Amino acid sequence: MGLLALPAATLWSQVDNTPAAPVPAVVGQSTSDQMLTPPPVSGQSYPTAPISAERSNYLRGGVAFTSAYTDNALGSVNGHPVSDVSYSIWPMLALDETTSRLHIVSTYAPGFTFYQRESALNETDQNASIDLQYRLSPHVTVSARDGFQKSSSVFNQPDLASALPVSGGTQEGNFSVIAPIADRLSNTGNVGITTQFAANGMVGASGTFTNLHYPNQSQVPGLFDSSSQAGSVFYSLRISKMHYVGATYQYQRLLAYITGGQSETQTHALLFFYTLYATPRVSLSFFGGPQHSDTSQPPLPPLQVQLPDAKAWSPAAGASLSWQARLTNVAVSYSRVISGGGGLMGAVQMNSASASIHQQMTRNFSGSLAGGYTQNNVLDSTPGASTNGHTLSGTASLQQQFGEHINLQLGYTRLHQDYSDVAVLATTPNTNREFVSISYRFSRPLGR
Repeated sequence: MGLLALPAATLWSQVDNTPAAPVPAVVGQSTSDQMLTPPPVSGQSYPTAPISAERSNYLRGGVAFTSAYTDNALGSVNGHPVSDVSYSIWPMLALDETTSRLHIVSTYAPGFTFYQRESALNETDQNASIDLQYRLSPHVTVSARDGFQKSSSVFNQPDLASALPVSGGTQEGNFSVIAPIADRLSNTGNVGITTQFAANGMVGASGTFTNLHYPNQSQVPGLFDSSSQAGSVFYSLRISKMHYVGATYQYQRLLAYITGGQSETQTHALLFFYTLYATPRVSLSFFGGPQHSDTSQPPLPPLQVQLPDAKAWSPAAGASLSWQARLTNVAVSYSRVISGGGGLMGAVQMNSASASIHQQMTRNFSGSLAGGYTQNNVLDSTPGASTNGHTLSGTASLQQQFGEHINLQLGYTRLHQDYSDVAVLATTPNTNREFVSISYRFSRPLGR
């Protein structure tokens, strides 16, 4: 997947050295008879912090100051990319509250970025997210998530080390096509319900939506607004404490708002999955099955020729691994699915791989690595045009804690994109970015 990470509180939670408090057996915690929701149908990304950094029932806040150098701040001018140095300030407030029935995490982090040379790029950013899980009864759980981001640079976010979310899910947004400097609004939401109707049987349903909007199209020639709506139902069977199998049906409506109209793709998929919970903190998942797509394109200018609808069957498959230890956290995933184009001229056949590792090396020193590769092949694109391409990204960072409240972070991000027919990306496919960030944060327990 891409460099866009919606959760905004990860950086602050990773450096919390206060003793962990016991968490009640709420959503995501398994009791002797409570089933877990397997990663292929949970709709969640894998956790990015080791166990020692997990906290609940806390109010967190703070502010971060970041300086970064990028060699591709303005795109190509006279055949050469323009470099610049930026300075950002990020206030942040987060609430993480857990009760016997409810777990809610809400985060708000506005941002202000100033450029040393290209002052026209100065910007105000918005990051907000909410994640809610509520247990209606001992075996019925409702969940809802929403994340919103307004930014002129995909690199400007409070958690610079969390370069990409890693998910084991079968249905996820495509954020792999990245215009480094362009006004953009993005929103992703999900709502779901699960019911454990028997000792070893669970059913569930969920709905997901995404929206991507470029307010200034002149900044992103070759990219377009897009949106998606999706729904799914699943059945999961627990064979034993460690082994889960099941099936899910999924529907998607994927829209790209291109010149002259909109490209629409509808998909139907029947997928089978298996999850192994080797330990409470180690899981391995697989999914696979047939996926059918039906794509319609707007009339072609200037003759307004209507292309026939394109229908096709294709295999969908994926695998993921999550390992969460006291000081180490590892997540790896691969998927081959039909997804939204994320700014391209239509839905895509997406092959995506991502991985992340976070290591707490000493009490106050940690490091993380994250990377991803995505190949996007547009379904039935306009004859004579091909926006197929791939994205390769990686981020490495180190964090040093000073005392209880101060954290220093150093990092490097490398982004390579190969989309020869997307004008905004073709001339400057590579971006290198070095950053340093110093933050002050506080954490206050709730109800204690």
